[in-house]
Amino acid sequence: MTEGQIRAVVIGGGYAGVMAANRLCSTDGVAVTLVNPRAKFVERIRLHQLAIDNDDATEDYATVLNAGVRLVVDGAERIDAAARRVELTSGGSLEYDYLVYAVGSTGAVPDSVAGAREFAYPLSELEQAQRLQSRLADVPLSAPIVVVGGGLTGIEAASEFAEAGRSVTLVGAALAPSLSKPGRRSVAKRLRKLGVEVIEDSVAAVTADAVVLASGRALPSAATVWTAGFGVPDLAAASGLSTDALGRLLTDETLTSIDDQRIVGTGDAVSPSGLPFRMSCQASLPLGAQSANTVLSRIAGTEPAGISVPMTAQCISLGRGAGTLQLQHKDDTPVGIYIGGKAGAFIKEQVCRWTLKWMAGEAAKPGSYKSQKGPDRGPQLTEAAAVVSSR
Repeated sequence: MTEGQIRAVVIGGGYAGVMAANRLCSTDGVAVTLVNPRAKFVERIRLHQLAIDNDDATEDYATVLNAGVRLVVDGAERIDAAARRVELTSGGSLEYDYLVYAVGSTGAVPDSVAGAREFAYPLSELEQAQRLQSRLADVPLSAPIVVVGGGLTGIEAASEFAEAGRSVTLVGAALAPSLSKPGRRSVAKRLRKLGVEVIEDSVAAVTADAVVLASGRALPSAATVWTAGFGVPDLAAASGLSTDALGRLLTDETLTSIDDQRIVGTGDAVSPSGLPFRMSCQASLPLGAQSANTVLSRIAGTEPAGISVPMTAQCISLGRGAGTLQLQHKDDTPVGIYIGGKAGAFIKEQVCRWTLKWMAGEAAKPGSYKSQKGPDRGPQLTEAAAVVSSR
């Protein structure tokens, strides 16, 4: 960093954080530092593949991060907004002029389910996937596995494990509730073909070798994989910043913290106007670019634009041999159209690859990534305001 440069610190090196750091490099005079606890970028959308050894789910930051970004491999313990300083796990600190809060999301294993925290294996972070990978290496192929969670992560994990020859039961309150009826039928058909038993029920308890359902039925389980629900790190709340009930940073429609104009949120850990986008890399990439645009606008003394993120599809891998692409309205509600089978698998794989290419492209030429215009959030914001005022 040279004297007179504006210091921009990005906390979190996931999809949104990398995109934000790269975009910030589009303006001269900005020194960008990315703080992340891992030395490699984690492809979270491939963690279910890592668990069964068919992908390492990581990429060198040199591939996706602009060469001008300073990478600090460390954790962030606290944000001192008054002093404009980030206190690091190592004991050091970083001062900033602008901060991008991009800490992402984590797996949420509830305390309310007896034994879940002790015996279940979450699958939302690199270390969690590696722990599950080690466990599965010790579990015979014929031993039963239970995947808890009927959402997209649970479906992908169950499919991947079953395709590898494992005996899998998928438990969830509902199967693929975010999909259309035709999309759900496509997913259910593929799961049946793979031999996955789907049980729509809730989990009452987890033991070392079983999953107990609310109905009282006990399912044998040599490894219980927990994919039901997500949370976020508590850094914002612990730093005295305003958050929603889940702990996401509360911002306005420009992604600026409602407490401090020098702090901008992005990705899974942000709740703009109390109406967060679905946790996904599909939202994180444009949100990352938008958060950087907000910072650059404030540096330039111009008014930042409001967020506009289109949510056009849900891409689901069903093992390596099939997939389902659920088409969406831009407001993230499904339409009755999907692409399944081998075509769905091909599209899903291309999306995974293009996600890295989009970040690499922004790294090579900051400012080049373009996102389509999303839906008008006005009606949702009006409705949300009415709900809040009625309480």
